[in-house]
Amino acid sequence: MTTGILRQLLAGFLVAMLVLALLYLRRRPLTPLQAAAWGLFALLVPALGPFLVILAHPGRSRPRAEIVRARRRR
Repeated sequence: MTTGILRQLLAGFLVAMLVLALLYLRRRPLTPLQAAAWGLFALLVPALGPFLVILAHPGRSRPRAEIVRARRRR
C-alpha cells in the first residue's frame, strides 16, 4: 500500500466518523447553539471528536416513537 492510499483511507474514515457523530447529534434535543458546538467539536478534534460526542451523551435521549412521529410530520 502506498502512502497516498493510506491517506485516502484515513480521510474517508474521519469523514465517516464525523457523519456518524452528526447523525447521533440529530437524534438529541439540543438547542441550535449546543448542536453547533458539539458538531464543531467533532469536526475540530478529528480522531477522537466523534467518539467523545457519542460518549458524552449531550442532551437527553428522545424515545424512538417521538422521532418517528417527527419524521412523519415533515
